[in-house]
Amino acid sequence: MCTVCGCADAHDHAGGHDHDHKHDHQHHHHHAHGHDDHHHHHGHDHDHHHSHGTHDYGAGLAGVHVPGMSQERIVQVERDILAKNDGHAAANRARLAAAGVFALNFVSSPGSGKTSLLVRTISDLKDKFPIAVIEGDQQTANDAERIRATGAPAIQVNTGKGCHLDAHMVGHALDALPLEPGGLMFIENVGNLVCPAAFDLGEAHKVVVLSVTEGEDKPLKYPDMFAAADLMLINKVDLLPHLDFDLARTIEYARRINPRIEVLLVSARSGEGLPAFYAWIAKRADAARSAAKAAE
Repeated sequence: MCTVCGCADAHDHAGGHDHDHKHDHQHHHHHAHGHDDHHHHHGHDHDHHHSHGTHDYGAGLAGVHVPGMSQERIVQVERDILAKNDGHAAANRARLAAAGVFALNFVSSPGSGKTSLLVRTISDLKDKFPIAVIEGDQQTANDAERIRATGAPAIQVNTGKGCHLDAHMVGHALDALPLEPGGLMFIENVGNLVCPAAFDLGEAHKVVVLSVTEGEDKPLKYPDMFAAADLMLINKVDLLPHLDFDLARTIEYARRINPRIEVLLVSARSGEGLPAFYAWIAKRADAARSAAKAAE
């Protein structure tokens, strides 16, 4: 989150966002940023633990060291940020439910193939569901343009130096998108396996995408993200014959972090595994719509 990773000034976030919104299919969100090297502040008064050459900056109360701020102050600022975000997320979730829209938040490292996977998914499902997309990136509208080429409406949210989407940004993007009953909303988060884990956007599920060109130990290195996700898509499985990648170990690591996580093997290029993913979406979208109708 912002106080942990340094992607934005904690006091500005705790007090509110100064957003410059442009509704020309692209949103620019300008925060006051101080983007220090994540978790590596080499000043004094560190809470270090040295073991076999390891520097552990996450052992304090807040799980992070920020120069000039006490551990108690960091914890309070984080609580303020997340409480404010959770309020916006609850409003987004209620709005999506009232519209009968099922939302997924796709998270991953950069280069996992999220956008290619979404383009293929939209192309295959657009005749069955109305689909809209919120694209999160630090800069450019490249991914949103790829999405729009499928015929789906997409809003680009550029976060500048920010390393994640938050619920306030998503709420503004929803203002400019059609929310059709029975529709799907795909949110492609900024490529980052750290901060997006902490920020609820109002989605029904987080879907973490891990490609076979990454390391098997990603779930252990970034446990918060895999703990927050309900589904892990292992992408680019068409490349497995050319790689030394241990699928079983990756799945075991993910389930060590999150025993309830579901796992599907997919390839955006070949289409392998995608019918199972589409069935996963359809089943949960139907269940969400049934629950919404029952609550009316």
